[in-house]
Amino acid sequence: MNAGGSRLDDAYTVSIRIAVIDTDSGFVTVLAKRAEAAGWSLSHSSGPVPPRDLVALKLNALLIDPVLLGDEAWSYLERVASMLPELALIVVTGRSTVAQRVRGLRLGVDDWMTKPCHPEEAMARVEAVSRRHTRGRREVESGPLTAGELEIRPDRFQAFAGKEPLDLTRREFELLYLLAEERSQVLEREKIYQRVWGYAMAHGDRSVDVFVRKLRQKLEKHSPSWSYIHTHFGIGYRFEPESLAPVPATESAVATEPAPLAEDVSQSFHKLATSK
Repeated sequence: MNAGGSRLDDAYTVSIRIAVIDTDSGFVTVLAKRAEAAGWSLSHSSGPVPPRDLVALKLNALLIDPVLLGDEAWSYLERVASMLPELALIVVTGRSTVAQRVRGLRLGVDDWMTKPCHPEEAMARVEAVSRRHTRGRREVESGPLTAGELEIRPDRFQAFAGKEPLDLTRREFELLYLLAEERSQVLEREKIYQRVWGYAMAHGDRSVDVFVRKLRQKLEKHSPSWSYIHTHFGIGYRFEPESLAPVPATESAVATEPAPLAEDVSQSFHKLATSK
C-alpha cells in the first residue's frame, strides 16, 4: 500500500458500519475502497431502504443522495431521522439551494455535502458525526447537571429553568451541555467548534459566536436573574453561573453601628430626668 493509504489507516482507527444510497458508481467505488482500507463495513443500495431494514444493519452512518427519492425525499429523511436518532445521517448530493440545506438540517440531517467531493473528506465527516452521536449516547447515560436556575437533562437533550423548557435546538443544547460540563474552564472557540460540530473550524467561521448569542438570548429570557456564559475576548467562552439579583441586607450588615453602652444609656435617662 502507498504512503497515502498508510496515512488513511492511521486516521481511521475505529471500525464504522456505513450504508450508501447513491447511483454515482464512481463515488461509491472509490469510497468503498477507502472504507475497506480503513477497516470499515460499507453496504450499497441504488434505491431507498426502509428504515426498519436500516435498523437491522446496525449502522453508524447513512450517506444518501435524496435526488434518487424524488418527491419522497423529505419525508424519507424525516422518517429515518426520527426512527433512528442515533444514526449519523449525511446527505451527499449535487447542487442545492440554501433553503434545501436548511430544510434538511432541520429535519434531522447531520451534515450536507456537495458533489463532487473527495471520498476522504466524506469519511472524515462520517467519523466526525459518528463521534458526536457516540458522545450523545454517553451524555444520555449520565445524570442531569444543575447550575443556577438551570437543570440540564442530557437524556432529553433539553434544559429547564425551573420547570420551564428553554426550547433549544439540538446544537444549542450540545453547546450548553459542553460549556456546563467544563464549568469554570475557558474553552477556545476552535475547541468548542470541534467538539460540537465535529470537525475543524474554518478560518473566519463565526458559528460559535452566533450560537452562543442565540443561547444567551434564551437563557436571559427564561433565567433573567442569572448570568451563565462569559466571554473571554480573543479566546473563547467560560460557563459560570452568577446571580444578578441584589444581595439582601443581612442582620450583620444592618447592625454596623455599635450599640450604645449601658453607661451611655443611664446618662441619657439622667439628663431626661433633671430637665423636667
